[in-house]
Amino acid sequence: MTEKTADSSMRARLRVILAASVGSALEWYDFFLYGTAAALVFGDLFFPKSDPAIGTLLSFLTFGVGFVVRPLGGIMGDRFGRKPVLVATLLMIGIGTTAIGLLPTYAQVGIWAPVMLVGLRVIQGLGAGAEYGGAVIYLVENAPARHRGFWGSFAPLGVSIGNLLAAAAFALVTTLPHDELMSWGWRLPFLASFTLILVGIFVRLRVAETPVFTEAVLARGKVERNPAMQALRRHPRNFMVVLGARLAENGLGYLFPVFGLNYIITTLGVPKSQALSALMLAFVVELFAIVSFASLSDRIGRRPVYIFGALAGIAFAFPFFWLIETKEWIWIALAFLVARAVVTAAMFGPQAAYFAELFPPQRRFAGFAFARELGSLLAGGPAPALAAALVAWSGSWWPVACYAAVLSGLTAVAIWAGPETYEESITVDNTSDGAMHPAAIPLQA
Repeated sequence: MTEKTADSSMRARLRVILAASVGSALEWYDFFLYGTAAALVFGDLFFPKSDPAIGTLLSFLTFGVGFVVRPLGGIMGDRFGRKPVLVATLLMIGIGTTAIGLLPTYAQVGIWAPVMLVGLRVIQGLGAGAEYGGAVIYLVENAPARHRGFWGSFAPLGVSIGNLLAAAAFALVTTLPHDELMSWGWRLPFLASFTLILVGIFVRLRVAETPVFTEAVLARGKVERNPAMQALRRHPRNFMVVLGARLAENGLGYLFPVFGLNYIITTLGVPKSQALSALMLAFVVELFAIVSFASLSDRIGRRPVYIFGALAGIAFAFPFFWLIETKEWIWIALAFLVARAVVTAAMFGPQAAYFAELFPPQRRFAGFAFARELGSLLAGGPAPALAAALVAWSGSWWPVACYAAVLSGLTAVAIWAGPETYEESITVDNTSDGAMHPAAIPLQA
């Protein structure tokens, strides 16, 4: 009987990991697909061709639109539960992405092309705003207390897998002749998302609600009316820690692969296939790095690992551009490798568990997602467009490197000022003022 119970528990845990990570991978395949397309083809397809630099800038601005609405997507999970939101987000971002693959171009319908593109990007953003927080919380609330970092890492692992799939999809279609790529080839990765999303929905429908939400929220028979504002009012310090922590992780997370990819191809003249293969290699190594850094945070704490990543971001801001300026594949690959598998992974790995541990169950989803996506709006959303504008203004990459270093420095300060949470319980809110302590109580020995 005990063995059957253990087997059943193991199967249930594997379903939890599969539902969160596979769904997250599919959803972020869709979201990052837009970033890759914005860097490679959207400037020519959806905007006037009078000035390529303006087309690229406008393309990156529509990329940023998705981030504007992302904070709104995170307010649902504390009201309706973790599972319903995870299913709804897959539907939203899947519909938005598939429809992008069916859009007419600027040459066909004029100004309506970018208008429709922005509208679908908004739908993507609403789904993405709740997706990551929902996946993380679902994992962390089902995790053993001493392994929340490891379990939580399967959500960012899914993000990296999605990034890898998006880069691989465009690496394949860019082998087409240029005319075919621009006429129909670019649509294939977007249309493929429809089938992938159906798989994700099937997986997520087969899992149950988290025990923490069931016991701590549903058992009370009521939910808070405005959990996002309650999280900000009662836990302002932790809210600001999440906001600051996102600046480097999210800003550099999009600056290096999205703007960097465009800069390498359009400014330096490196072939698309070489640039994408270098980026794909970095994404593969990042998969292992994320889990390693997350597991390390279970042993020494979230803050030391996260601060290491932020300091690495400061140190690598200028070397990244020195390496890619060589225009040689080996050094471009090394630049992406350090940027993703060291700098970003050291922050992304422990982030999932850390952010979830900062808020109590009844406002965890809203606090996590709202603060995190506000950080996305300030950092990742504008990063590619701002970097493109800085290069157009200065004619050089050095202001972009300074921008990356500043974001990293701000994140290091935010994490240093925040609480340590890796040895805390996540089931009870024991804070008196919600401002100076993590929303948790010490684990019993």
